[in-house]
Amino acid sequence: MNDQKECLYCKLPLVGRADKKFCDPQCKSAYQYQKFKTAPQKFYNKVSTQLKLNRKLLKAYNKGGKVIVRAEVLQEKGFNSRFFTHYWKNKKGHVYLFVFEYGYLKKKEHNIEKYILITWQDYMQ
Repeated sequence: MNDQKECLYCKLPLVGRADKKFCDPQCKSAYQYQKFKTAPQKFYNKVSTQLKLNRKLLKAYNKGGKVIVRAEVLQEKGFNSRFFTHYWKNKKGHVYLFVFEYGYLKKKEHNIEKYILITWQDYMQ
């Protein structure tokens, strides 16, 4: 019995082993990439990706140790304040949310939402 099989990616007839699925490594790679791109992203990957983006943005906008930035500036770049790694409460009772070593506190001044950006300090432990 000779079942004619075809490449899962390019659909060309396969020659060789009975269990062969692809005609060459390029088709195998292209098939796997296509499969990866169409698969729904796993929850862990979504969280990890957002945390990395948040950290990158907080680092980029906080060059002075303590900076105030309009919330819309960060949000336009993809910042999502619901993703953070830990928090710290200061003596005044304000709760700063942190993404690794970069923290932020959301405030509203004159009806404009802003973030106060800080970096983690040893005394915060």
